[in-house]
Amino acid sequence: MGLLDQVIGSLGNRQEAGGAGALVEIAASLLQQHGGLEGLLGRFQQAGLGDHAASWVGTGQNMPIDATEVTRALGSELIGTLAGRAGLDHSELASGLARALPQLIDQITPQGTTEGSSALLQQGLSVLDGLLGSSPAR
Repeated sequence: MGLLDQVIGSLGNRQEAGGAGALVEIAASLLQQHGGLEGLLGRFQQAGLGDHAASWVGTGQNMPIDATEVTRALGSELIGTLAGRAGLDHSELASGLARALPQLIDQITPQGTTEGSSALLQQGLSVLDGLLGSSPAR
């Protein structure tokens, strides 16, 4: 399964998740609002989840994260805003991100480093955006 397939499938049923276009918008918003991948990882480090974030980048096993931890790292207000855009409730989005982020970050950092990964993710989001015909804010 490729990166785009994992991103699309990570929130479960595409209809329930507001469609894959909503997921593209969520990922793009997270990157934009947090200074790219480095900034997003920094939010998890600041929330005391640095070991988790490092495991997603590293080449070993990914440490799982739960919806409460995602909310702690990203903030309840941001989760609520993004959930509203996607047509999900707060807990659905936080749970989806808890499943998606470790896999997504792992896939865009195959060499165990963040160097060049933001460009790879942006390319993937652009391809997915083009396939879906959506226009997320970047």
